This record gives sequence, structure tokens and C-alpha cells, in this order.
Amino acid sequence: MIRTEKLTKTFGGKTAVRDLDLSIPAGELFAFIGPNGAGKTTTIKLLAGLLFPTRGRALIGGHDVRENPVAAKRLIGYIPDFPYLYDRLTAAEFMEFIAGIYRLDRARAAEAIAGRLDLLGLAGAAGELIRNLSHGYRQRLVFAATLLHEPKVLIIDETMVGLDPRTGRLIKNLLREHCRGGGTVFISTHTLPVAEEIADRVGIIDEGRLVAAGSLAELREKSGAAGRLEEIFFKLTEETAESGPDPA
Repeated sequence: MIRTEKLTKTFGGKTAVRDLDLSIPAGELFAFIGPNGAGKTTTIKLLAGLLFPTRGRALIGGHDVRENPVAAKRLIGYIPDFPYLYDRLTAAEFMEFIAGIYRLDRARAAEAIAGRLDLLGLAGAAGELIRNLSHGYRQRLVFAATLLHEPKVLIIDETMVGLDPRTGRLIKNLLREHCRGGGTVFISTHTLPVAEEIADRVGIIDEGRLVAAGSLAELREKSGAAGRLEEIFFKLTEETAESGPDPA
């Protein structure tokens, strides 16, 4: 459902993502981890069509994100690291605004909005101004809006920070349910226990290069670390640092 082929993005003299090859099938939850500045957000923006690659390509459901952006974006639900909400709208009005962007017909939109607000535990807050919602409820609203057009692929850039345990559990269950229904999730996170808990596979990026990708068992074998994901992560990224950056 998600595929990248030698995906590369440079900014001036800096290569943020270099020759990234990924293949993520339908039904998989893929967690993308790496140090600050490793290339995670750049990769996500390339997948979402917000940046164009310097070379290589990204495909969503077989559609090249650059060559056929509308078809690719119809399949995507994208949540950035700092999602923007209109504070002077109510939760319901914001959902109606998003429904208009995706051109959902009125009857379908009303049903979908009610269903998503209920799913995220927001039915009682539908009439509340967004500026009055707690951080957790705002994050729930972001997910409700993202799911409104029933995307096949969720691309998420670090949304678990600062969530209370109840909201965190709700979001994790929602992501797993999305995959059980045949959807795909690509999530970038600094919260390694979350990646360890919910991901089918984990990709580790450092200095723009994919260091490793696989299940926890496969990453343990590659790293020689028998412990948790944190130990695996440090072992593999330290080895990358010791070997030094590749020439551009």
C-alpha cells in the first residue's frame, strides 16, 4: 500500500532522506523511529505529497504521489506533528468543514460526522468551541476529522506526546483496528514503548538512511541486542554514528 523507491530529498547541500526503499502492505502498522533530524518528518511529507523528491519516488496504493497526487491523496489521512485547528469553530463545525473539503454529500457527511465523533468519545463535545477543548480532546478531534473520508492509509507524525492514558489507549486501539480492517498505518514517533507495543514492524532511520526495518525479533537478530526496542535503537544508531556519514 506504501512503497518508496530510492526516495531521496536534498535541501541545498544537505541530504535529509537518502535512497529510502520501503514496502508496507495493507493491514500493517509500521512505526518509523530515529534521532532528531534523522529524516522522519521529511519522509512523511514526501509520502503525503507536501514535498517533492529530489530523486526516486513514493507510491500510495500504486499511485505515484508526484505524478498522480489527487488519486494518491484520496487514499491518505495525514496528521502532522502540529495539526492546526480553528479555535473559533465548534467540534461539529470543524468536522463539517473537513467534510466539505472532501466533497462528501450532505447525508453521508452527517452520518460520518456523528459516527466519528461517537467513535472518539466526542459526541458530548460536538457543540464546544475547539479553543475550550483539552489537549486530549483536540487530539481526538484531529483523528475524527482524519478518518472522516475513510482513508486506506494513515500517515501520522508523532501524535502521542502529552496524551492522558485513556486517550492514548483509545488512539492505539483505533490504529490497530484500522489495520485489522485492511488499512495501513505509517507512524513516526519518539515514544519507543508505543512503537514496541503497537507496531507490526519498525523502521529505524538515522542521518537520512534506513538503518534497519523489521519485526522486533528481526531487529534483535540484526542488532545483537536481546532487550527492548530502546536497546536495539541505541545499538543500531550508535553503530551508524561510529561508521560515520556516507559521502553525498
